Parts: sequence; C-alpha cells; structure tokens
Amino acid sequence: MYPVITAFDHLVFAEAPKLIYWELTRACDLACKHCRAEAIAERDPLELSTEEAKALLAELRAFGDPPPQLVLTGGDPLKRPDFFELIRHGRSVGLPISVAPSGTPLLTSDAISALAANGVVSMSLSIDGSTAESHDRFRGVAGCFDTTMRAIHAVRAAAIPLQINTLVTPETMTELPDVFRLLRDLGIMRWSLFYLIATGRGRALREIRPSEAEALHNWIYDIVKTAPFAIKATEAPHFRRVAYMRMRLEGLDDAAIRQTPIGRGFGIRDGNGIMFISHTGDVYPSGFLPAIAGNVRRESPVALYRHSEIFTKLRDADQYSGKCGICEFRWVCGGSRARAFAETGDPMGSDPLCAYRPEAAMVGATEGD
Repeated sequence: MYPVITAFDHLVFAEAPKLIYWELTRACDLACKHCRAEAIAERDPLELSTEEAKALLAELRAFGDPPPQLVLTGGDPLKRPDFFELIRHGRSVGLPISVAPSGTPLLTSDAISALAANGVVSMSLSIDGSTAESHDRFRGVAGCFDTTMRAIHAVRAAAIPLQINTLVTPETMTELPDVFRLLRDLGIMRWSLFYLIATGRGRALREIRPSEAEALHNWIYDIVKTAPFAIKATEAPHFRRVAYMRMRLEGLDDAAIRQTPIGRGFGIRDGNGIMFISHTGDVYPSGFLPAIAGNVRRESPVALYRHSEIFTKLRDADQYSGKCGICEFRWVCGGSRARAFAETGDPMGSDPLCAYRPEAAMVGATEGD
C-alpha cells in the first residue's frame, strides 16, 4: 500500500464548486500571446443571450448555501452591453460576483465606479511584466501597461478588493521579483501566478521546466511570509506539496496547516471545486481543460457538476495514472488536470511540470533492485 497523508485524504467537493468561472464573451480588444480563449475582436453570435444568461444565474444559485463565488470573465466582459445588467441580476439572486475585465480603454473610472456600485466583491487585472515594454509586448497592445496601472489606482479608490494575475513562462519568470516589488505598494489583496498551460494561443509559448517550477514554489513560500497580500499558484497545485513539507519542517502539525490560507485551498483543482462555463454554455472542469461535460442550454449546470462523467472522474484522485496516481500528496495536490490533458490528451494522467518523485515510486525502485 502506498503512503497517504491521512489527515487530508479524500478532499472532495462533490456538491458544489467553490469557484465558477463564466466566460461571458470571447470578444476582446487585446491580442495576448497566451490567451486561453483565443479571443476575437467581435462578439460571437452564439453567445448566451441576456435572457439565457439570467436564467443561468438563477440555476447557479441552486447549488445552495453558501453559494459558489462566480467570476465573470472573457475575453473582456465589458464588451457585452448587458454586463452590468447581468451583475445586478446575479446579485439579486444572491450570488457573490467577481469580475475579470481586460486592461483596455473600456475599463474607465466610471466603469469601475459602476462595478463598485453594483456590489462586485472583487476583481482581477493582469500584470505580466514590471515595465510597460515587457507587459505590452505580452499583451499585444501598446499602452496596455499604463491603462492597467491607471485602472489599479481607480479600483483601489473605489475600495474593490483586487487580485493581480501574472503569467509564468520562461519569458516572464526572470521579472517576477520586480513584479513583486511593483505590487507591494499597490494595496492589492492577492497575487495569482498563472503557470502556463499550453492551450489556446498559449500553445505557441514554452512552459518552464519542472526544476524551475520547484525553485519558484520555494521562492513563493519564502516571500508569502512577508508579502502584504496573499499569493496563489494557479494550475500549479504541487506548490501545496512544497508548502506542506516546509510547514512540517517548521513544526506545524496537520491541523494547524489546514487552517493556513494555503491549507484551506488543499484539494481544489480542475473539476473538484472548480467549474467553467463558456460563452456558448459549454461546461468544462476549468477554462484550461476544454473537456465538455454538457451545455447549460440543455442541461442543469448543477447536475453537470455533480454527476457528469468527467467531473466525477476528476474528483477521484485514486484513479489518476502515472506518478500522480501513487503520490502521497494526490488528495492535497492532484496535479494540474489541465496540463495533463494538454500534454497527453488524458485528464487523468500525470502533471509533467511536477518534479517530485513519490515515495511509492522510490519504494518500488528499491524493491526491484
């Protein structure tokens, strides 16, 4: 029998997701190199209509209490003329709503004030370089960095909690310390480091190596202790393994680790606590894992999350193959299901970015010598 961390065994979120990401539109005025959505200039006529969108909001509330956090994203959700109408409707049915607009001229101070007035609980913006030159090169539009920085100050003035997203690739990784220093004085609530998944336009970019990811995990753990904001590793759940091992070395027991901000995220991954809805209503385990469970035009999103084959499979870490399936951290981490899918076409496979060798693999190797 391979070892398990029994205190965190079977972390399953089967009844409701913690986070629902809804891609309202794929229309966007940016041309980002890594865009998951392969965003386009104009709206797709197959997008959910206003009435369909309002009906979906009511269905999402059927997940029960506490309701999932709903993130309205894109493309750029500001490209939908009914964006604020949908926010108001979602709030009226009792959904906590966050927004993820693009850093374009559409994100005016008036738009930010309207977001605050309509009760969004948080929003996110992206900074992919510490300078205008490096950020704009990645975003594909000159002036994007300055537009985003103005928006950050307006969001702070409107008292909306703000998350900053930064993509992790070989091109951006050397700038991360400078980005961290840039963000320290901006009053943000969270910095989310998005480890590249080779999907959408991101297929043209190169991911960092497993050894680089391991070093970055340890750097994040070191700076999180003094950072004035939370730090999150997105599509890199093996950061939890590094954090767990570091905290145990520092003397924390499992109960104390579970109460830390990092520990409270244990187990959450694509399809297990996460759900994504596309602009046309397709339901995926995450925006980076385009395996369709069904469509909200024909089926209940609650039923799709709870009972569809892809979601139920992904929630069972004991069914993963390769080293992810025998790893003692499989319920804490589970690897990026999206990266496994992008690499092999199998969402149940191993995450190739993880450098860790499970204890069971080492025992097997010893026994076979």
